[in-house]
Amino acid sequence: MSTDGQPHILAIGGGTFLPNGREGLTPSPLLRYALDLTGEDRPRVCLLGTALGDGAEYVARGYSALSGLDVETSHLALFPMPNVADIRSHLLSQDLVYVFGGSVANLLALWRLHGLDEVLREAWYEGVVLAGQSAGALCWHVGGNTDSFGPDLRPLTDGLGFLPYSCGVHYDSDEQRRPLLQRLIAEGALPSGYAADEGVGLHYVGTEFVQAVSYREEGRAYSIEPNGAGAVKETTIEPRMLSDL
Repeated sequence: MSTDGQPHILAIGGGTFLPNGREGLTPSPLLRYALDLTGEDRPRVCLLGTALGDGAEYVARGYSALSGLDVETSHLALFPMPNVADIRSHLLSQDLVYVFGGSVANLLALWRLHGLDEVLREAWYEGVVLAGQSAGALCWHVGGNTDSFGPDLRPLTDGLGFLPYSCGVHYDSDEQRRPLLQRLIAEGALPSGYAADEGVGLHYVGTEFVQAVSYREEGRAYSIEPNGAGAVKETTIEPRMLSDL
């Protein structure tokens, strides 16, 4: 559970894991930050690979990346059927739930079908730290934009809404992201929100944005809000720099 018993979400623009040798991964300081939020010496971490179709390769790489840390790792798969007998009790027993990137549209559909939307909200209220990158960051918000339907980004407006904001991910690495998010907010299709570059995380306590964190000197976060006449005001947020690995 979180250090203070409050609901925490860390929404990561990208870069939770870093390359380490031949196709290996190592946790970035962002994941270590999420682990620190639990306040546990040996936190229980559950990996959710729904957005990747529960691909065994990706889940295995997550296990491998966490193997060097003092954590108790599990995963929840929904394909071909749930791999745990009681989804609710398993998720509520965790200290951190981490959600991989991938298709946020498919993730939301399957979570709702299996009731994970309500279970995860309950876990969040109970102090289980929620974290994820890309799809695993967008999902907690009202919406953003997504490549779930193809290489041309499309609006996403049916996120879980735990956080009453829009969200932008991969903000400095995908040239489609910024203009589409700004247009959707300007038009009122999405509410005001926050965006994160690669290597940047957005930290919320309850529904309040409290700070951005990063391990990249050039990484930034942004707040975006309507500014009238079909325009937006985008404000750069300097992140708190995290220590190196």
